[in-house]
Amino acid sequence: MRLFIAEDEAPARERLIETIARVAPHAVVAGSAGSVCAARDWLAAHPAPDVLLLDIQLADGLSLELFRDGALTLPTIFTTAYDQFALAAFKALAIDYLLKPVDDMQLRNAFAKVHALRERFSGARARELGDALAAAPARYRQRWVARKGAGFVAVPVQQVAYFVSVDKLTFMVGSDGARHLLDGSLSEVEAEIDPQLFFRVNRQMLVAARAVARWSSGGKGRLILELLPKGAGEVQVSQERAAAFREWIGR
Repeated sequence: MRLFIAEDEAPARERLIETIARVAPHAVVAGSAGSVCAARDWLAAHPAPDVLLLDIQLADGLSLELFRDGALTLPTIFTTAYDQFALAAFKALAIDYLLKPVDDMQLRNAFAKVHALRERFSGARARELGDALAAAPARYRQRWVARKGAGFVAVPVQQVAYFVSVDKLTFMVGSDGARHLLDGSLSEVEAEIDPQLFFRVNRQMLVAARAVARWSSGGKGRLILELLPKGAGEVQVSQERAAAFREWIGR
């Protein structure tokens, strides 16, 4: 059984490899990556592994982005410290969703599920299943319900310019500059939006492509964004996320 691991924290990756060695000594870790971009590149350049073990939050975004175009239909075990992404993970064809620290019994049971599915859907049936899963369109939130005074308002996603986290509160800013308070965290919002339309530029902001008026170099590999409507303060993209931002905005 060939495995691929996506984990951006070296100690967590080593602990996972040690657990794999105990519960599945026949398995081989064929490759690993610490970012979405690196994982995508590895998967494109190598034969498909039998199982993916993916952390949710990687250095440059969510590993769920790997499934956004429906082309990836490999059995996947998510290993994460966040429980709020479970629904999105199972939409991405997850075999199991394990919360860190992953123990031997959790991983052994997850591998047993993989084995059972491979036995059930072998050969042509497995290919037919994969084709059907790949053809299923990803479903993302189409409108957001936000607080407005004592009531609520539903805003279509096409009218959202960006989401911003301020003092642990999450706000949605519309194309008209209107600002609304949302329930939930920015990470929860990120799990439900189309990654082709929105990008996590930093810990505080998710921006829509239509809201990016221009960008420029901020020195040391960083980027400075000019958004419409303008927000309070300078919007920066870190050096680590700059390349991923350029790839995303150019699609």
